[in-house]
Amino acid sequence: MESKKRYKTKQYDELVEYISSIPGQHFTVNELYVHFAGKDKAIGVTTLYRHLQRMLDEGIVSKYAVGTNGAACFEYVGDGAPHEAVSAYHCKCEGCGKLIHVHCDKIKDIEQHLIEEHGFKVDPFRTVFYGMCESCMDKSKER
Repeated sequence: MESKKRYKTKQYDELVEYISSIPGQHFTVNELYVHFAGKDKAIGVTTLYRHLQRMLDEGIVSKYAVGTNGAACFEYVGDGAPHEAVSAYHCKCEGCGKLIHVHCDKIKDIEQHLIEEHGFKVDPFRTVFYGMCESCMDKSKER
């Protein structure tokens, strides 16, 4: 059976153009909705989810579900060409909600230790360290 052809729409192209302009930044569907509404180019929430699912399938974005109640966030990762999987640990600030990517060789040492000494393999795409970001720590010191 021949796979269903997908066509590109102006909204899809505008979405790809925007998210590719903010590489390394996380965004939620709500943030995208607000961005486009502010540009008088409103894209419905359902349409955004549909386009993001397509981009996930095509390898254009990654999806991160942080916590059980929080909205999923996404990140532009490229043009859909196959990429080597890279660990994507995150730090989540409990003060401001900021999500920070952590790429650190020391964490790879912890991964290896957990495998060798505890027989446990960590899923780096779902592992989140909770705490306070530098900005929130500075604000709490000022009080």
